[in-house]
Amino acid sequence: MAKQNVAEQFVDILARAGVQRLYGVVGDSLNPVVDAIRRNAAIEWIQVRHEETAAFAAGAEAQLTGRLAACAGSCGPGNLHLINGLYDAHRSMAPVLALASHIPSSEIGLGYFQETHPDQLFRECSHYSELISSPKQMPRLLQTAIQHAIGRGGVSVVSLPGDIASQQAPEKTVEHALVTSLPTVRPGDAEIDALARMIDEAERVTLFCGSGTAGAHTEVMQFAERIKSPVGHALRGKEWIQYDNPYDVGMSGLLGYGAAYEATHECDLLILLGTDFPYNAFLPDDVKIAQVDVRPEHLGRRSKLDLAVWGDVRETLRCLTPKVRIKNDRRFLDKMLKKHADALEGVVKAYTRKVEKHVPIHPEYVASVLDELADEDAVFTVDTGMCNVWAARYLSPNGRRRIIGSFSHGSMANALPQAIGAQFIDRGRQVVSMSGDGGFAMLMGDFLTLVQYDLPVKVVLFNNSSLSMVELEMLVAGLPSYGTTNRNPDFSAIARAAGAHGVRVDKPKHLAGALKEAFAHKGPALVDVVTDPNALSIPPRISAEMVTGFALSASKIVLDGGVGRMLQMARSNLRNVPRP
Repeated sequence: MAKQNVAEQFVDILARAGVQRLYGVVGDSLNPVVDAIRRNAAIEWIQVRHEETAAFAAGAEAQLTGRLAACAGSCGPGNLHLINGLYDAHRSMAPVLALASHIPSSEIGLGYFQETHPDQLFRECSHYSELISSPKQMPRLLQTAIQHAIGRGGVSVVSLPGDIASQQAPEKTVEHALVTSLPTVRPGDAEIDALARMIDEAERVTLFCGSGTAGAHTEVMQFAERIKSPVGHALRGKEWIQYDNPYDVGMSGLLGYGAAYEATHECDLLILLGTDFPYNAFLPDDVKIAQVDVRPEHLGRRSKLDLAVWGDVRETLRCLTPKVRIKNDRRFLDKMLKKHADALEGVVKAYTRKVEKHVPIHPEYVASVLDELADEDAVFTVDTGMCNVWAARYLSPNGRRRIIGSFSHGSMANALPQAIGAQFIDRGRQVVSMSGDGGFAMLMGDFLTLVQYDLPVKVVLFNNSSLSMVELEMLVAGLPSYGTTNRNPDFSAIARAAGAHGVRVDKPKHLAGALKEAFAHKGPALVDVVTDPNALSIPPRISAEMVTGFALSASKIVLDGGVGRMLQMARSNLRNVPRP
């Protein structure tokens, strides 16, 4: 067997951990690793145009598959570009291994060309960030990094000088079995019994669900039925808990709708299931609160808890549900279901008048038509800003669709890079990037990556020529909008010039046809939709404490957002409410 160098050993270990591709931009210090990939059929090198895209793409791949994904940047400026996407992956608990290649090891600390200290720079956005300063550290250091990323859910960074990567790997090294899957975490009997007692003693219980309910839909529904509880969700819980949910009362938070806010405030016991919901102003401070989370550091950091339960949601509910008494009183649940349906009726009416004739096009209409035409197993990637609003209120989850965004980090320009990672997983699955014009323009260069690899991503561009979420923030603060207007080109012409399908839509009657045509196109496509810049949104409930960044204004251009097909589900759920 031929002797390996460190770069070849590095690539072999990644492949053994399940990594299928490495996203990045080539560069001198990274060249030994890229060359090792060239000679290794197990891993594909994905050439992007910006390292930030590489990190976002790897993060999306990890979120969608649950497997370790990887990205890389060359020394200095190259790996620095990774940092924003790595922050997003880390805050999304996506297992990502980032390779930060480094300057020659003999020059570290001497002000060498492009010198930075990546092992220090990435510590805040990773569970593990270390420098390989000797071939003898391989493969143990890389194996440790992989197990941090998978086991703790987040980013690990390995800094590797180019000269070390080229050196011969030690012949006798310790390679141990890699952790590639997560265990279930069951709470102790004392915590299960304490939570069961709290539920039995409460008359009105509300469940509020986050991304930690992934894989626990059946258990949550069975539990809600047993205790007759309304079920609300945060944005990251939407795709996991909203579908086939006869107890749904909507979403709370800045993008919220329906009766979730009321349900969390009018109960006497609120149970937070797998959510690190960041907006404590939307949580009650005068009801009992219990929280279930597999990440103990999440327990109690948003609200004062009466009971903290450390465990994953699915296993916890499997243990808990048989222990709680069946509640037969549906009055609180039915009251919240009716409030929810009434709330949705009101906002839908506000946004359906002449919407099919309105020019510029209502973005709500775009999102609604997109929801109807997209595949039942489509993956949506969503830009931060108003696209988050339209996705939250119009995309209909069904247990097969996925919705990925920068929901915790809140970065601009995430949708297109995340779509790249999503599409590489499965070229036959429909991937739709819901991009704002500001976010798309920021990393527009990687539209060329779609063309280079013939990735059939469909970019639906909500083009209102403004940073409209920032305009709303200024409006809330009583400031005139300034610096928020974009002078945009015809993005569809740019797409066509790049070799992709591109079409521009400025009339509602042309929208459905343009989307169908783009979806039928076998390669990458962009639909540039000219939308109304005055279409803004506010939460369903506002108090003085919520005004930072998002609050009620007297201006008529601030409107309650619609909710698409969710109204149909709310009406259907009302049929189950007993009539007097």
